[in-house]
Amino acid sequence: MEIQENVVIVGAGVAGLATSLGLYRLGIRSLVLESAESLRVTGFAFGFWSNAWRALEAIGVADELREKHHRLLGFVAASTTTGLQVSEMKFLSVAGRSQEVRCVNRKILLETLEKELPRETIRFSSKLVGIQVDGPKKSLLLADGTVVKARVVIGADGVNSVVSKFLGLSKPVSSGRCAIRAFIDIEDGHGFESNMMLFLGDGMRYGIVPVDDHSIYWFCTYTPSSQDEEEMEHDPAKMKEFVLNKLGNITEEVRRVFEKTDLKNIICTELMFRHPWELLWSNICKDNVCVIGDALHPMTPDIAQGACCALEDSVVLARCLGKALKEKDGFERTKKKLEEFVKERRWRSFEIITLAYLVGRVQQGGGIVMNFLRDKFLAKLMLDLAFTRTGYDCGKLT
Repeated sequence: MEIQENVVIVGAGVAGLATSLGLYRLGIRSLVLESAESLRVTGFAFGFWSNAWRALEAIGVADELREKHHRLLGFVAASTTTGLQVSEMKFLSVAGRSQEVRCVNRKILLETLEKELPRETIRFSSKLVGIQVDGPKKSLLLADGTVVKARVVIGADGVNSVVSKFLGLSKPVSSGRCAIRAFIDIEDGHGFESNMMLFLGDGMRYGIVPVDDHSIYWFCTYTPSSQDEEEMEHDPAKMKEFVLNKLGNITEEVRRVFEKTDLKNIICTELMFRHPWELLWSNICKDNVCVIGDALHPMTPDIAQGACCALEDSVVLARCLGKALKEKDGFERTKKKLEEFVKERRWRSFEIITLAYLVGRVQQGGGIVMNFLRDKFLAKLMLDLAFTRTGYDCGKLT
């Protein structure tokens, strides 16, 4: 079977659906190809800072999401070694401005984006296996034998992106760290204030973040040994046991959050990132093909900017392509607009990947000297530096 489409977006994650919605707001239809049978909710939640909320406002879903997620007041970081607080920040005064920070349920976010799109925008069970050049168009080869011919191809297909491979980008590399992520819903309420709680220890970094009155997202990042990997792979019970044994000097109230978490709501993933310097000389776009989100800038989660930057990508790309895609013969104009997108996003992506990696190394570093420097100076310094980057404004769709 052969399908002719104007715009094809590969991947129905945050970047893919937000881009499709941005184009739809501008009167441009797109087809979103998703390899899974339904929306993927792996990962459970995202930390959204002010830069993400500006993007969500641009595509018209911010208010609906605000109603379902508490605004966080600030964060407190403590040492698991001493139990003492090492830094504190109020989100009303970060980098000289008020910050809007919320932890957003991934399932709610994707479903909110999906319902704003026309029916049949998303084609599920459509795994991309290859791309062929077909004159000015590209032929997308799907695993079921379908060929989709597209005027514009947008790769939002994540860390293992087929589209980024077509562009010549190298595979993301391991950061040498892993993350255990989980979600817990407490029927009678969790009782915590609306603050992000971060705990830093010798080679460990974990935190708990309220989503609403009942739900909490928690995470733990660590540097694994080969034994850790073998014991915990695909075994949530061992993941939970591992975290409980590493919690260190914390309150019983916090410990109970980890203890009560259902095993089916715990996952473990290796943390991958793209070497930031690769973005300075590699192709982010080629003719009428480009990449966004994790296909462009996979990064470690240490400053909670991966999904935020994906939303920025979506608004900037939709705006760049809006006028070009309404023209009947706009191949050259489309190429030019994609180059404008690259110009705006290349350095931003380089900067955020680099900062995330450095912050993670400082927060999770081990040893007596690093523990001392982090607890006394570096934790707050690195976080202050990272949070100044949340002032970025992706602008409106038009």
